[in-house]
Amino acid sequence: MNGMSVRTQSSDQPAETAHRAGFACFVGRPNAGKSTLTNALVGQKVAITANQPQTTRHTVRGIVHRPEAQLILVDTPGLHKPRTLLGERLNDVVRTTWAEVDVIGFCLPANEKIGPGDRFIAKELAGIKKSPKVAIVTKTDLVDSKALAEQLIAIDQLGKELGIEWAEIVPVSATANQQVDLLADLLIPMLPEGPALYPEGDLTDEPEQVMIAELIREAALEGVRDELPHSIAVVVEEMLPREDRPADKPLLDIHANLYIERPSQKGIIIGPKGKRLKEVGIKSRRQIEALLGTPVFLDLHVKVAKDWQRDPKQLRKLGF
Repeated sequence: MNGMSVRTQSSDQPAETAHRAGFACFVGRPNAGKSTLTNALVGQKVAITANQPQTTRHTVRGIVHRPEAQLILVDTPGLHKPRTLLGERLNDVVRTTWAEVDVIGFCLPANEKIGPGDRFIAKELAGIKKSPKVAIVTKTDLVDSKALAEQLIAIDQLGKELGIEWAEIVPVSATANQQVDLLADLLIPMLPEGPALYPEGDLTDEPEQVMIAELIREAALEGVRDELPHSIAVVVEEMLPREDRPADKPLLDIHANLYIERPSQKGIIIGPKGKRLKEVGIKSRRQIEALLGTPVFLDLHVKVAKDWQRDPKQLRKLGF
């Protein structure tokens, strides 16, 4: 493995290091393990996006908080649509994002040979000169050491062929939590020195209930924002795993209330014959399942909390 820098153990950090903060984006064809890796790095399931002033143009997928650093993982738009990968050139926004982030992680699954989709992305990456590029071999728990070694060599070759100098080649398994911390250790030194860009706790330890309530609220507001701009509050009353379910087929029961201010708004939310509320349920359930990675039964009720926006006691109850 001469001339290749494949990391498999942690390097000791000097005691006194300046704080670093910056942006990384993971690229790779669909199903290359990007989301699972993001969740493993951040330490919980984060499929929710934040719109912060510093990153108005990028969707934040998660933030890795460390005492000495803050690593902000951003999404690249349009990269997940296979048709973009196979045919059309990547759009400018993607190129701009890649050129602006401090480090790019290119995810390649260990259990699949490098294919045309990977090459397509790699060719585009070769054109981005500024940002360091780390090749991340994902899903290493699915292969033996021989297959992994072959994949590492193939990735090294791919870099040589296209003129990409990999800053690191790192094998990880997000599901088995192998080398995930090491990956963060390697990405952090590539970030610029500077203070944290987001408050401690942003997007990492936000309780799942809050995220779920927000997804339901978003779905409920879609299409009726003009009629009910702010007068919906959602409270997740309880989340319980359904009993008597086999371990491999779990189901999570989520009971949530949508609060509105006036009885007249009830019809708008529920819709004719309950059609709208049903759509809200279907849409938000899909997103909640994506967020939690588990099947969900969602039970929604619409309740009137009279003038809740002006009543401190109600506001507290509704989590404001």
